[in-house]
Amino acid sequence: MPRTKTRVAPRRTTDGLEILDTLFFRTPRAKRLLAEERERVALGDLIRDLREAKHLTQAQLARKVGTSQSAIARIENANYTGQKLGTIARIAAALGYQVEVNLVKVHA
Repeated sequence: MPRTKTRVAPRRTTDGLEILDTLFFRTPRAKRLLAEERERVALGDLIRDLREAKHLTQAQLARKVGTSQSAIARIENANYTGQKLGTIARIAAALGYQVEVNLVKVHA
């Protein structure tokens, strides 16, 4: 007797992020862009969190780094894409940290 294939209905979800992921991030390129965006946003959030933990204003941190308050604000802003490693390293040092860069093999 021939086997019939059973079709499983797609799992339904009400999770908004899961729905958006399914709709917009199907391709490898879209997934890579999303991952890059998350890293960029996380870096700005981390710098802001570290600055606030040290009870520093953006202007105070800027003076320690040798830059402007607006430069610190841009780096902490989720929409800014011009972060430079050297600037991030100076900010980290002013906050008592150092930057480490890791290269991780991408599994295609």
